[in-house]
Amino acid sequence: MIKLSSLIVGGLAAGLTLGAQAGTLDDVKKRGTLSCGVSTGLAGFSQKDEKGKWSGLDVDVCRAVAAAVLGDANKVQYKPLTAKERFTALQSGEIDVLSRNTTWTHTRDTSLGLNFAGVVYYDGTGFMVSKKLGVKSAKELDGANACIQAGTSTELAISDYFRENKIKYKPVTFDTSDQTRAGFESGRCDFLTSDQSQLYALRIGLKDPKGAIVLPEVISKEPLGPVVRQGDDQWFNIVKWSLSAMIEGEEQGVTSSNVADKLANGKPGNKRLLGGEGELGKNLGLNPDWAYQVIKQVGNYSESFERNVGSGSPLKISRGLNALWKDGGILYSPAMR
Repeated sequence: MIKLSSLIVGGLAAGLTLGAQAGTLDDVKKRGTLSCGVSTGLAGFSQKDEKGKWSGLDVDVCRAVAAAVLGDANKVQYKPLTAKERFTALQSGEIDVLSRNTTWTHTRDTSLGLNFAGVVYYDGTGFMVSKKLGVKSAKELDGANACIQAGTSTELAISDYFRENKIKYKPVTFDTSDQTRAGFESGRCDFLTSDQSQLYALRIGLKDPKGAIVLPEVISKEPLGPVVRQGDDQWFNIVKWSLSAMIEGEEQGVTSSNVADKLANGKPGNKRLLGGEGELGKNLGLNPDWAYQVIKQVGNYSESFERNVGSGSPLKISRGLNALWKDGGILYSPAMR
């Protein structure tokens, strides 16, 4: 979701990330915990409860990496970051991986010294308005005030959309998603714009969720996924394939409850994924059971999706584009062989 300032691009990106040092795996093992950057609180993706426990789709990516590397999905130190802080924290080495509803874009992938390690959620920029406004389409928002989180890719997406449709808007920016929601609820703006998934998450936090609607337009591509520093290919591969193991697990029908049986009695592909055959773990520098631990402790992609943002969550988001490729979506894991 972010557009970085020229200061960060010219300074930290050049001075810190281009010379990123390899050895993140060794650092994480020595420390005994994974440092993972998450949001300051977004329902369904990364949110802390009253007991201090983090949960969400992005959090499960952190947990999957910890399970693969350390054998324990709970060995994660979560670092809450605003949209403006997140890339700096990764570039500086403050965190090992960023898993914070972050859009994969050309600029971020090529100019910041960072690598995107896959897509955990295919999203798009949308609009939320009060029902009282009587608006049915974003094209009716000419001259409206827009609540936007600063430093996000949403800023450019809606700027392009309004210019293309020859209508105008007035941006009202905030540092966090909670502040953006509060601004919308207090009437400081006529509509709130962000990734559609975030709109659904913010809507359930309103005093009157039924009083707001998400408009039908989706005006951009927002593939959200984990990010690592460039310069450490082994770590890049570990994060990429930890996420892929969750997706492949769903494709193969391997779940947190049947993983042991699939290892012992499953098809050759099951055994290879779970470490009973082949050298997938060895090629990553991990134990043979790395993917077994990911699925056993975190679950496959479907399990994570449904409990965090799908049918088992307050958000009730349908799979849509995030269904497997064989089920009408575009979610796809490279071959595990």
